[in-house]
Amino acid sequence: MFIQTESTPNPATLKFLPGLTVLEAGTADFPTAEAAQKSPLARRIFAITGVTGVFLGSDFVTVTKQADTEWDHAKPAILGAIMEHFQSGAPVMEGEAVAAGGHAAHSGPDAAIVAQIKELLDTRVRPAVAQDGGDITFHGFDRGVVYLHMQGACAGCPSSTLTLKMGIENLLRHYIPEVVEVRPVAV
Repeated sequence: MFIQTESTPNPATLKFLPGLTVLEAGTADFPTAEAAQKSPLARRIFAITGVTGVFLGSDFVTVTKQADTEWDHAKPAILGAIMEHFQSGAPVMEGEAVAAGGHAAHSGPDAAIVAQIKELLDTRVRPAVAQDGGDITFHGFDRGVVYLHMQGACAGCPSSTLTLKMGIENLLRHYIPEVVEVRPVAV
């Protein structure tokens, strides 16, 4: 098994590509070791000193490290953990755990606008940020303000504010006049 790695715009995050399907559908974000209880793969990665976050995509694993941890030390251990997991035959997610990664539900008078927002996110934004090892999902819409949740490499990335304001906000405002601002939310 050969696992490729790619850097991301977030220097604290690396993207690992095992060459296999990681999740059949959706994504799974584990911002803490406690959140990773339903994922044997994420638990195995969190056992490595210095790991602070694990994000699973369709064909990649994004790992975030502490600021004082060097990739030269953590990367070989993470590669080993991912390889051991896939060679063990254990599932990526246990039991009834299903990958989420979807948008928050929204109904009411703005349902048509929200449908347009989700469509633009799914077709224009999410594929691009997945290339960088992250995901951005719809969290809410209120009086012209779109609330988005950033995950994986996008969470805590130094360029995330620029991505939100100059990229996503401009895109949404261009196609949907009712959108006046985009803000991040922590879930």
